[in-house]
Amino acid sequence: MEKKPGFIAAWPERILSLHTTHSPSFLGLQQNIGLWKNSNYGKGVIIGVLDTGISPDHPSFSDEGMPPPPAKWKGKCESNFTTKCNNKLIGARTFPQANGSPIDDNGHGTHTASTIAGSFVKGANVFGNAIGTAVGIAPLAHLAIYKVCDSFGCSDSGVLSAMDAAIDDGVDILSLSLGGTTNPFHSDPIALGAYSATQRGILVSCSAGNNGPFESTVVNEAPWILTVGASTLDRKIKATLTLGNKEEFEGESAFHPKVSNNKFFPLFDPSENATDPDSDSDILFCGPGLTELSAVAKGKIVLCEVGGGFNRIEKGQAVKNAGGVGMILTNRPQDGSTKSADAHVLPALDVTSSDRNSITDYMKSTKNPVARITFQGTIIGDKNAPVVAAFSARGPSTASPGILKPDIIGPGVNILAAWHNSVENKTNTKSTFNIISGTSMSCPHLSGVAALLKSAHPKWSPSAIKSAIMTTADIVNLNNESFLSETLTPARIFAYGAGHVNPSRANDPGLVYDTQFKDYLPYLCGLNYSNREVGSLLQRKANCSKMKSIPEAQLNYPSFSISLGEKPQTYTRTVTNVGEAKSTYRVEIVSPRMVSVVVKPSILKFSKLNQKMTYRVTFSTTTEIRNMEVVHGYMKWTSNKHFVRSPIAVVLQEPETPDID
Repeated sequence: MEKKPGFIAAWPERILSLHTTHSPSFLGLQQNIGLWKNSNYGKGVIIGVLDTGISPDHPSFSDEGMPPPPAKWKGKCESNFTTKCNNKLIGARTFPQANGSPIDDNGHGTHTASTIAGSFVKGANVFGNAIGTAVGIAPLAHLAIYKVCDSFGCSDSGVLSAMDAAIDDGVDILSLSLGGTTNPFHSDPIALGAYSATQRGILVSCSAGNNGPFESTVVNEAPWILTVGASTLDRKIKATLTLGNKEEFEGESAFHPKVSNNKFFPLFDPSENATDPDSDSDILFCGPGLTELSAVAKGKIVLCEVGGGFNRIEKGQAVKNAGGVGMILTNRPQDGSTKSADAHVLPALDVTSSDRNSITDYMKSTKNPVARITFQGTIIGDKNAPVVAAFSARGPSTASPGILKPDIIGPGVNILAAWHNSVENKTNTKSTFNIISGTSMSCPHLSGVAALLKSAHPKWSPSAIKSAIMTTADIVNLNNESFLSETLTPARIFAYGAGHVNPSRANDPGLVYDTQFKDYLPYLCGLNYSNREVGSLLQRKANCSKMKSIPEAQLNYPSFSISLGEKPQTYTRTVTNVGEAKSTYRVEIVSPRMVSVVVKPSILKFSKLNQKMTYRVTFSTTTEIRNMEVVHGYMKWTSNKHFVRSPIAVVLQEPETPDID
């Protein structure tokens, strides 16, 4: 082989066989079969991660069984870091360069990188919870780390220069679990960098943001980005609060005591001691000022509300410093049923806002309120999963309402992955993990899935990979019912987009909507950007008056998001056959309420692979609209082997009343 032209390298094949912590199996990824086998675990794909850096000595970044990076790789490890790099960790750089070393002193970047492509690590756990073998979604992919964030945040100039460097270095996928507020694309650094990356065939996967459940909070919403919202696994890390009146409340916590204690302790609510809510917010929210109340907090379980500028772990530390023996963390009303299983520094659990009301009612009803916290640990089998997380940012998109965002949801609540230090203060191990939540955690799951698809289908464009993920997504939970939101009522389409990722189905989508890069120009002109604004994205001169612009919904996108009044609207879509050469697809339509959806032709007959066919969709209202309302449905092309679903979101507009002079 070595004598043949074009030979680069060869090494003996090693078969990996281990089991995993939960999210890969929840996503249907299994050893030695299906997508993991077909994609060879993401082998040969390079993923660039823009984040807080990396902990290179963590066993998740061991390169056992890893081939060297592909010959096209031009990236580097900064001088003080060269000894830390290996065949797994093939690049590590900081932006701006003055920021020192790519070492992660936050944990976030280590967590996201190991979620994408961490190697198999046996016995991963936090306080014995969620124990199993930790592994990333694409365990044989290579990681290139671009540290763009420090304790102050992530500068957009740093993010943009890192994206430019990653493009030149030769990454295949870019993963960004960060973002600001929504901006027009021409002044959004992530959208600008992602546009150049997409042009070079690099898929960019970004978190949707954590400002849910309020509408129009989604960020990173450009159509050339895969925008990822967050949902739950079917795993809970359960703890129970029992009050003196025998009432029980189920919470979550990653803390687990070495010796279980069933003793009841007195309850203490610091908010009862806060005289001025403004100046006493430190006490109200269990900040460091809580030590002032140590005389009354000592030996008690303290009730703490989330928020106030202190994170959940800091609150527990404040309770511990004040002599408290436990903490009940209560969420805000908008958090609904979304709970955090945090690695607390003392016995603590997270309960809902409505539980707080019941607890305070009990405390008022008796002179000596008492409670106990017991820990049940890891429990699998929540049939409501996946539930959209309260914090997961919602559409509609502000920058481009005619593109449905987020695109997809994936696991982002209480995710176990690698951490830069031991949350249990263990000093004798590098195998340290933590459980955290956010769209920052769901984005790397999707970046990993994209890497698997890129490995299995090297010729697919970023938009083909994205389409495959979207049109094959699940739209029902494990109970086979519509997705629920954090209120445990049916979620709206602007919470989940095309649905929850189903990696094995995405590997064989049948048809893809392969958005042509050149179509973004008429789309940008259609957003009424000036020539100069369009030029800043193109990085060359643009003239919108010389070309026909298109409305947003006319972009060849796998989903529809339209604002519909009395006039019907017609759009075209083009699909490319990547399934069986000879195949016939028939359309099925689940129309949104009060909307008629007509598709012509209603049958697509393909005779060869990569053949393209175009269809037209006409949307019109079926009754007079009296109030503005969001309705949703979908259309689905079905052959005897595949289905290709496109979600439809419609904002119904009430007719404008004529002005009366």
